[in-house]
Amino acid sequence: MKQAGIAAAVDRWFADNQERVIGWRRHIHSNPELSNEEVETTEFLAETLQNFGLTPVLFPGTGLYVDLGPAEGLAEGAAGGPVKAKRLAFRADIDALRVPEQTGLSFASANPGVSHSCGHDVHTTVALGLACALSTVELEHPVRVIFQPAEEVMGGGALDVIKWGALENVGAIYALHAEPHIKVGEIGVRTGAITSASDVIRIEIQGPGGHTSRPQLTADVVYAMGALITQLPSLLSRRVDPRTGTVLVFGHAEAGDAANAIPKFGLLEGTIRTADITTWRLIEDLLTDLIDLIVAPTGCTYHLDYIRGVPPVLNDDAATALAVQAARAVDPQCVVSAPQSSGGEDFSWYLEHVPGAMMRLGAWNGEGERQDLHQGNLNVDERAIGVGVRLFGSIVEGYFCPGEQ
Repeated sequence: MKQAGIAAAVDRWFADNQERVIGWRRHIHSNPELSNEEVETTEFLAETLQNFGLTPVLFPGTGLYVDLGPAEGLAEGAAGGPVKAKRLAFRADIDALRVPEQTGLSFASANPGVSHSCGHDVHTTVALGLACALSTVELEHPVRVIFQPAEEVMGGGALDVIKWGALENVGAIYALHAEPHIKVGEIGVRTGAITSASDVIRIEIQGPGGHTSRPQLTADVVYAMGALITQLPSLLSRRVDPRTGTVLVFGHAEAGDAANAIPKFGLLEGTIRTADITTWRLIEDLLTDLIDLIVAPTGCTYHLDYIRGVPPVLNDDAATALAVQAARAVDPQCVVSAPQSSGGEDFSWYLEHVPGAMMRLGAWNGEGERQDLHQGNLNVDERAIGVGVRLFGSIVEGYFCPGEQ
């Protein structure tokens, strides 16, 4: 097949197999599995890919990838001659959340307390549809589709997938994320940071304890906690450029059992997020300095446990431009500007190694109130699946056959 016809072939395949693909999504949605427990999901993906004549490669534990096309392809080099083409990769996350489903759908989660409330069932189905569609195309260039486990855990499963060699000979990587704030049919794009770094902090505050009638004779743990809760976010905002979108929020505080006793121990937990990669790499040292300044006058001591999460997803300029071109080839009116999210996404780890981009896949049906991710009532408009499959097919064509769409 002429490679400039890849997108059209994917379109035709999806039109012929739409009902089957929707069935895949509903099966995955009904059978959600938590991070690193995606055993049945992995088995379903492997069996489906094998039914299309493909040979999936299983990761240790859960998840897999599948290669399409030749092991090596040829592309036009800068001097006009042929050069070896690196793989184009696509990534989908396959894990679910510990969130009870509240949609009332006929294919709602059959796993109590667990649901695909972040749209990973849609991501997985789009990637599966792409792989199966491309299996019918005689590709001249190599493509890899990655089904990644454990995106929802701190640090993310992407680090393991990279360690297992999934980026070997990959030249660029793309992903999408369902977005219930964008109308179905629209594709949100953004150059640079589209998500934020997301880390967890845990501060343990210690003191000798005492009676509330004599606070001057002890070190007041509760007072120190209050100072941290009110002053640390404010001081941080004066030490970090506000344009980086850096924000610290505490979500958990506990200390003591009695109204008239100053406790010996207190605990604060929260998250710190930033859209700036340089800030993310320096923030732990800055945070330690500021905590020192706040806690020292109280006489208490503390221990900071800084738990690194993920860096921001930094969309590459050229990769984003290709995504825009590919999206407009699907629908000239579909591209919208995606706002930057303060949430974290471990797709960022791939972009530390190779260029790529994440897009927002419109999932709102255009009626009623827009829903949100990580909520039990999330109900993605299934028309988004076809948009995603066609977008990925268009990216394949645009990547290997620039200017021919």
